[in-house]
Amino acid sequence: MNTPTVLVLPRAAPRRVLAFGAWLKNSAGLLEGDRFLPSALHGDLDTPEACIALERSVQTLVTAAGGPIEAVAHDLHPDFHSTRLALHWAERLGVPAIGVQHHQAHLAVLQAEAGLADGPLLGLALDGVGLGTDGTAWGGELLRLDAHGGFERLAHLPPLALPGGDVAAREPWRLVAAVLHALGRGDEIEPRLAPVVGAAAAQGVRTMLARGLNCPASTGAGRWFDAAAGVLGLSVRQREEAEAAIALERCAAAWLERHPEGVAGVGPRVREGDGERRVGDLGGAVWALFEALLAVDGRDAEACGRGAALFHAGLADALADATVAAAARDGLHDVAFGGGCFFNRLLSQRLSARLTAAGLRVHRPQAVSCGDAGLALGQAWVAAATTPTPFATET
Repeated sequence: MNTPTVLVLPRAAPRRVLAFGAWLKNSAGLLEGDRFLPSALHGDLDTPEACIALERSVQTLVTAAGGPIEAVAHDLHPDFHSTRLALHWAERLGVPAIGVQHHQAHLAVLQAEAGLADGPLLGLALDGVGLGTDGTAWGGELLRLDAHGGFERLAHLPPLALPGGDVAAREPWRLVAAVLHALGRGDEIEPRLAPVVGAAAAQGVRTMLARGLNCPASTGAGRWFDAAAGVLGLSVRQREEAEAAIALERCAAAWLERHPEGVAGVGPRVREGDGERRVGDLGGAVWALFEALLAVDGRDAEACGRGAALFHAGLADALADATVAAAARDGLHDVAFGGGCFFNRLLSQRLSARLTAAGLRVHRPQAVSCGDAGLALGQAWVAAATTPTPFATET
């Protein structure tokens, strides 16, 4: 196993914080002055081996600290092993345990790594899921971070019902049903999906959606990628994480190689918002995009490729418009990217190009992962900015 490299940050944190990461791709870390020491990568915390590895790493980090730890940081989700372990260590050390919202932590990585902590910072956090401050599943977020550990949710992708809960993240056909239901086209669920998954399964999910049974909503960008892959016939059930999204990106990339002129987005463009500080109607743009995708014949490879490219372009354009509107309203010039969806090259490149053309500076993590493996740095930075105790220096 490789020894993690100490990261030297452009500025010092005001206090010493031990961060515990999240559930997926877990890694912990110690923030100490202008140094951040990450632990090894433990993987997902769904096995005893991964949980034990995290516990050992935390003990190593505590031993390595150059002085008293003044706070511990953890995800908001109360059921994560990382959260429970953080609470245990907070009690043991007699320090505050600070819950940090998942997507705020993704973007706070750039406050730490790029030295963007002096004032407000806009950020797009796009991933599969993270618990929001309202108790619902987030993952398609435009946030405004401040310098004191706070943030404001400015806009988000529309919530999509997940029939069956977590199983919907593994079975994109269920998300196709959710899209049809949300668009008032629920009568198309069985004709479209019964030939693929069977009449009983299609009818059962239609009933769940109609009655709102076990259909939690999520704004996660990852689920919208899954839904698009399902609509285009690229994925029915996933065997591996992000399989549907990867298939969608590959399909779009292959089409774009043959059509370098690209494809224009569709639907209403995002508008500057009202007095409630909304910066646009991302929902209108996304639903218009899916109306277009549902018209694609999935049996036609050329049409499917264009549809995949259209999804990337339409989603990127809607997010870019919302971000540009927020930046113009608030007089901001820097935008942070965070979350696993930014591993998608097509989305990342189009978003970056649109924002740069609007005069904004785009930042994405360089020294740590943009996904959950890099989350501990952001958690620690937010907790350091939140905790009132001054940093304890050695004498």
